[in-house]
Amino acid sequence: MRVLGIDPGLTRCGVGVVEGVPGRPGKLIGYYVVYSEPDEDIALRLLHLDKSLGELVAEHKPDSVAVERVFSQHNVRSVMGTAQASAIAILAGSRAGLPVQTYTPSEVKAAVTGSGTADKAQVTSMVTRLLGLDAPPRPADAADALALAICHIWRGGTRARMQAAALAAASGRKKGIRR
Repeated sequence: MRVLGIDPGLTRCGVGVVEGVPGRPGKLIGYYVVYSEPDEDIALRLLHLDKSLGELVAEHKPDSVAVERVFSQHNVRSVMGTAQASAIAILAGSRAGLPVQTYTPSEVKAAVTGSGTADKAQVTSMVTRLLGLDAPPRPADAADALALAICHIWRGGTRARMQAAALAAASGRKKGIRR
């Protein structure tokens, strides 16, 4: 499975591409950071992000896309930018007809390090180790994107099967079928 992980942000959006199977170390395909200038018009920043993510999806042809779910922050301005970037990231996968899954930061940390409260240094260290890299991916946005891809490879298949089973069960109940 090839997964494109996206750590959304307006100024710095991390993108990581990993191939792998659940329970095994993955293979690094590439990682990137899409930058935009904070003083640039928001419409142009979002357009740049949209074009860049679309190009990366087209180039790497992932099987699915994993995006970090926006969580509440004290800085409303910051969370709004992250939410807008997250929507662009989800759209990039959807536009390509790919399944898109979102994960909370603690889900990603738990999948990669074993602890949902791990710090950025621990996540970066485990990503480096799990992908057999000579040096840690920099900046941290790139490491976080790779962690999202790894998390999806390891957990996404199970989650997708559970969702499909739940949908099938709900569909069966709506049609009057009991299981």
